[in-house]
Amino acid sequence: MSSDSPTSGFVAFVGAGPGDPNLLTLRGAELLAKADAVVLDEEQFGPLLRHCREGVEVARGDLVKRALAGQLVVRLCEGDPMLFSSVTEEVAACAAAEVDFEIVPGVPPATAVLTYAGIPPATAVPEFRVVDAAQEQDWSAHAACRGTLVIYNGIGEAVPIGKALVAGGKPDSTPVAVSSGGTTTEQYTVVSTLGRLQADLKHAGFTEPALIVVGEAVGLRDKLSWFETKPLFGWRVLVPRTKEQSKSLSEQLTSYGAVPEEVPTISVEPPRTPQQMDRAIKGLVTGRYEWVAFTSANAVKAVREKFEEYGLDARAFAGLKVAAVGDATSRALVEFGVKPDLLPSGEQSSEGLVAEWPPYDSMLDPINRVLLPRADISTDTLVAGLTELGWECDDVTAYRTVRAAPPPAPIREAIKGGGFDAVLFTSSSTVRNLVGIAGKPHNVTVIAVIGPQTAKTAEEFGLRVDVMADRPSASALAAALAEYGAKQRHAAVAAGDTPRRPSQNRRGARRRAK
Repeated sequence: MSSDSPTSGFVAFVGAGPGDPNLLTLRGAELLAKADAVVLDEEQFGPLLRHCREGVEVARGDLVKRALAGQLVVRLCEGDPMLFSSVTEEVAACAAAEVDFEIVPGVPPATAVLTYAGIPPATAVPEFRVVDAAQEQDWSAHAACRGTLVIYNGIGEAVPIGKALVAGGKPDSTPVAVSSGGTTTEQYTVVSTLGRLQADLKHAGFTEPALIVVGEAVGLRDKLSWFETKPLFGWRVLVPRTKEQSKSLSEQLTSYGAVPEEVPTISVEPPRTPQQMDRAIKGLVTGRYEWVAFTSANAVKAVREKFEEYGLDARAFAGLKVAAVGDATSRALVEFGVKPDLLPSGEQSSEGLVAEWPPYDSMLDPINRVLLPRADISTDTLVAGLTELGWECDDVTAYRTVRAAPPPAPIREAIKGGGFDAVLFTSSSTVRNLVGIAGKPHNVTVIAVIGPQTAKTAEEFGLRVDVMADRPSASALAAALAEYGAKQRHAAVAAGDTPRRPSQNRRGARRRAK
């Protein structure tokens, strides 16, 4: 079958990989983007639907019927469609009906899960054997495997399989690893030997899908483990911010192994009356201002939307000097096509901006007025500082911040019951609003704050502050939490203990440590 895009009814059997949605192949993503319908039978494939166009049909229906009706159908298959395949009959049905089809290989768990567990699939001894326990009865034949033996669908019979391998001649000291939730932040691996397998798995609570790995390569996990040893591996982290502001922070947390959950606590809305902003934009265009100072990405967004309303673009800033309070605000301006003239080199705050702002000089500055498009709840620090430097400020409400609706009941219960491992507070208002709409976080939850003022507010609400960013930015806050998590992990390992997430320390928490 040609790799060119199909022009009529067509079925693509696409390997979805082992669990991590980022392991989907480029060809798989390309076909998902063109699909009329996606057929899947595993809820875990849901994240892959982000590659689809809006309005794609998600179904469980007849592939052949849909293809004959002219649809491009993608059938998502776990792992690799051709390795212990469950879709062989569906492929045969397409062939019998003379429906064009393509089979797109996927990353198989047999190699990916081992790699994520720090176990090289084939090393030293060049033999790699994969067995489906659901179809295998004679284990003595596999006892002679000198390399790495990977067993699918064997978790329910792990102990009898281990005993059968020993009976077949495998030394009972042979290393064994059992790993479930492979390549996801739920991955959990127990290392044992064939002789100790029964004792070590007794309280592990493994369920399928899981892999059993037998062989000397398991012994390299201590040196090569990279995924389960991430500083925030498996941590469920609450990000109480507005949706627009959460994306980059959540991506950074994910890179540390965390599972971020964004809970909007602040809703950004337009001013109640638009006249003040209308006058400000008019003044900006007609030369009323020397400077425009932005104290948040939301302020940039509000001005940008007003520009679009009037048919303006970044060229309207020509001749103006532009200041930004910090990196996030600066990025929002650059995306708009404006490079800030002034950015604090030290503390990224109103105080930091005032510290570097030049005083008004009538000989150098033809105009002495500054536009400050800000939130309705902003403090007067910046206005007072600029006024003292000789500038006149037009302090304009560009947007309002109001408390968001309460999150769903399961989220509220997790917050109060210790289901979250950490919560990141990026401002005093996020503290007040989260507690207002969802209650106080449980005392086992790590509280991380962006700076001293936010810490003070958190303590006023009876929260213990565990982590503070070394500079007031969301990125620095995430990095500080990761450093805290790494220290906790290292301390546990040094003491000979299994690292535990904070939520596992609450009373009644599941005792299986990851």
